[in-house]
Formats: sequence, C-alpha cells, structure tokens
Amino acid sequence: MTTVLVTGGAGYIGSHACKVLARAGITPVTFDNLATGWQEAVKFGPFEQGDLLDRARLDAVFAAHRPDAVMHFAALSQVGESMARPGTYWRNNVAGSLNLIEAAVAAECEKFVFSSTCATYGDQDNVVLDEGCAQHPINAYGKSKRAIEEMLADFGAAHGLRSVIFRYFNVAGADEEAEVGEFHRPETHLVPLILDAVDGRRGALTVFGTDYDTPDGTCIRDYVHVSDLVEAHVLGLRWLEAGKGSRVFNLGTGHGFSVRAVIAAAEAVTGRTVPIVEGPRRAGDATRLVSGSVRAGQELGWTPGRSTLDRMIADAWRWHQAGHYER
Repeated sequence: MTTVLVTGGAGYIGSHACKVLARAGITPVTFDNLATGWQEAVKFGPFEQGDLLDRARLDAVFAAHRPDAVMHFAALSQVGESMARPGTYWRNNVAGSLNLIEAAVAAECEKFVFSSTCATYGDQDNVVLDEGCAQHPINAYGKSKRAIEEMLADFGAAHGLRSVIFRYFNVAGADEEAEVGEFHRPETHLVPLILDAVDGRRGALTVFGTDYDTPDGTCIRDYVHVSDLVEAHVLGLRWLEAGKGSRVFNLGTGHGFSVRAVIAAAEAVTGRTVPIVEGPRRAGDATRLVSGSVRAGQELGWTPGRSTLDRMIADAWRWHQAGHYER
C-alpha cells in the first residue's frame, strides 16, 4: 500500500492520521474543504481542497492520485448542532459519504476505513458497550453515522467494497511532538475547553448537567488518546491489505471518567484552577458511554498505551502552549 486518500485530513484526528501514515511509509493525500480543518495542519503529504458534495471533484482526485484505500474522517460532529440542524448533518455526512463511496467504487478502490462513533449506541446506561450492542442513536449526528455504516454494508454486498469501521469514544490529547493538535472553531470538546479556561483564553467552563445518575452528577465518558486512535487506523488498513473482510471495532479504554474527574486531572497537570459554572443538560447527551474494546485488542493487536487521563491532558497542554493554527 502506497497511497491513502484521507478525507478530513486537515482536521484534528485526520491530521494525526496523516502523520502516522507518513511514518509508516504511506503517502496521505488530504481531501478537505477547510470548513472546520486547517491547511496549516497538512504537513505530511499532498493537499486537495474540495467538498464531499462535489462528485466531479472527488472523481478528479481519485484519478490523479489512484489511492489504494480511503480513510474517511470528514464529517460535522457537534451533537447539539445536529439536534438543531438535522438537515445539515444528513446532507453533509450522509450525502457526502455516498458520493465518496460511489467515487471509490468507480475508481476500483476497494479498501475503506471509516470514522464512526459510539454515539450510534445511544444512551445505554450502566452497559459496557461492545460491538454487538444494539444501536439506538439519540441525536442526528449518531444517526448519520449509523446510516453510513449501513451504506458501507450495502456497497460491500453489491460491489465488494471492504470496510473497517471504528466506533470512537471520546478522543483527547495531541501529537507528543506538538506538530498537530486539537483546535476547533467553535471549540466544543471538553479538554481544549478546560485548557482555554485555565489560561484565560475564554471565560469559565460550563458544566452541562450536574444531575445525571452518576457518582458526581456529571456525564461519564471513555477517553482515548488521539495517537492511539490513529495507530488503530493503520492496523485497520493492514487488516484490509491482508484480504480480510469488513469488520467493526470499538476504540476506547473500557474506563469512564466524569466531567468533574477530567477537570480535577487538568488542575493537577497544569497546576491551575479551572473556573467553572454549572449549566443545564444539553439535548442529545447520553449519561454514560464506556467502551468494550476487547475485539480491537484481540484481532488487530491494538493497545491504547497512551490513553491515561494524565497523559492525554499533558500532551494536549503541551500543544496548547506551543500555539495554534489560528486564534
């Protein structure tokens, strides 16, 4: 395998994936419309600006680079926004992915790694979620990702497209060398929001919901280091390269941390106090999402060795202090 088309390669996870692909001797071709990504993050291979809704542009990129596989990260991913603007999510995530899948099939690019989400499981409290759990997404973001999973299965049956689907839990941390990191506009992810609040780049952190049925009243999530996550994607490529069939894998650690626990860990790492205010629950937020990732370990040989809370926050803090693409 020599070339991989990386959609969303200018974004947080996609840029980290491009770095690990380049280190593995694979050329990552970033395809991104820069709506939420950063051209400054494209450091490890060619850049092709374009939108997934533009099929002609996709066809041209496939023809120019002849990728051996696709890694599909590009998506809108804000839960609250998806509840308020479901049409935008169905159009961008689902229609865009259909264009991409059809373009890959037309180009005879039969290996496809898809960035899905634990949000497809919905709110299944007190359950360690494995790949066999029922999918009952409770927001338009999760529903759009589940639809793409079903789409890949249909194209596999009809056209032989083989896919590895990764259902992520919460991703945190940054490249340990601080070349790429996490920065969104607007920022919605907990760890960078905490770090922004710590160093005065924003006001107090809002804790959304303090009356959940958890030990401290705040939501519980399973966090995985972004560098561990993208290494799983290379293992997924190798799985497909070996001729193996389509497979779904959860990516998490099996350990959940509450919002208050993440805040406490950030205070310990930075040596500073996180200013907070308490707010109401957000529509579409599940109470507890914790992964069962045994399959990824057993079948892919994946180990999330960096995914301790202290390591994720420390790497994110180093990136945060090194500077961002734009402020």
